[in-house]
Amino acid sequence: MMARGACLVLALGLACMAADLASVKAEVNPERRSERALMNAEAALDEAKKALEQGEEKKLADAIAEIGESIALSKESLEQSGKNPRKNPKYFKKAEIGIRKLIRRLDNFRLDITVDERKPVDDLIEKAHALQEDILQAIMTKKRK
Repeated sequence: MMARGACLVLALGLACMAADLASVKAEVNPERRSERALMNAEAALDEAKKALEQGEEKKLADAIAEIGESIALSKESLEQSGKNPRKNPKYFKKAEIGIRKLIRRLDNFRLDITVDERKPVDDLIEKAHALQEDILQAIMTKKRK
């Protein structure tokens, strides 16, 4: 029973860590910053769902914007690491998989929104697809000299 409580505290701590984009940007390690940015995107999507349920349009728009910023930060952080994605694909692949999972969640979230309000989510999904493709291309292609 004690282990279950410890796991819950750890999970809540990780959720709080992921909820603030400013603290994510302050992370020194670019690979860790990339991971935390994706965790922040997941948390922002949860906030967007809550805002939609409560009918809070401003919070919904802010959460959608934060998701976009978070996935862009994830890719930028990987680029700043200076590592070759083909030789060191670990964090690049984690980011690609994380963005792919986020896209699936966004697709489901999109269905909950009225047709008139889908444009920002559609744009976000398109942006996420482009970032995911960029990361995948970096992993799969050789750099030409």
